[in-house]
This record gives sequence, C-alpha cells and structure tokens, in this order.
Amino acid sequence: MSHVIESGLASAAEARGFFDAQLRYRTDPADLAADLLAGETRIVVIDTRSAAHYAEGHIPGAISLPHRTMTATTTAPLARDKVYVCYCDGIGCNGSTQGAYKLAALGFQVKELIGGLHWWRQDGFAVATGSDAGVLLAEGNACGC
Repeated sequence: MSHVIESGLASAAEARGFFDAQLRYRTDPADLAADLLAGETRIVVIDTRSAAHYAEGHIPGAISLPHRTMTATTTAPLARDKVYVCYCDGIGCNGSTQGAYKLAALGFQVKELIGGLHWWRQDGFAVATGSDAGVLLAEGNACGC
C-alpha cells in the first residue's frame, strides 16, 4: 500500500485548479525579487511585523505596516491600483496571512510571500535595517529556481 496514494488523488483538472489558486494567492522570494529588481511599479511589499522587527531587518523597499494596526484609516494612504505582497518572519508566523486578509477585506489586491523573511534570506537576498525602506540590489541572488 502506498502512503502517498492511499489518501486519494485529485484529477488533473482538480489539481490544476488547486495549483492555479496557490499561484494567485501566493508568491515566492525569487519571483518577488525578480520583479523588484526589474523595477515593477505595480507591486508594494508590506512587512506585517512590528516596527521593531522591521528595523532589525526587512526586505529592501518594503514598508512597515504591522497587521495589528491595519484599519481603513491606517491603510487610507495606500494606492488602490497596486498589488500588495505581505510577509512576516516565516512559516511559523501568520502575520502575513492576517495582513493579507485584512487588506483584502478592505478591498486591496494582495498576495502572500511564502516563507516570509526567513525564506527571503535563505534564498540569498539581502535585507535592509533601520527605519528606511532601502532598495534591493542585484547582488545576493542565490536561488536556483
């Protein structure tokens, strides 16, 4: 008996639908970095962690908007024609999920960065420190995707 197969298999069409949804809701560090390095202006990266954690290290160019503070008032300055990519520490943290949920509930287009800052660093991308957003530079791309 196969441990992989015994729980059942989705049809090819069902699997395609599932993976299509995954790609519509999430992105990974390599794809995000590629867009940032290419100067993609439709994407805004949001660090959903506390301001203190943001200052310790964040994705260059990201803005600090802790998910616990997201309201119609605090998000009013955000442009409605952008796609917001939310991240937090990593897979053990749900700050990015909560931030993306809150932004979507407020009518914004969102995606979640899988793996958060942990996978960003693991893929070899640099982080910025302090309260300035910083800029991502081409150096430091070690992802083999």
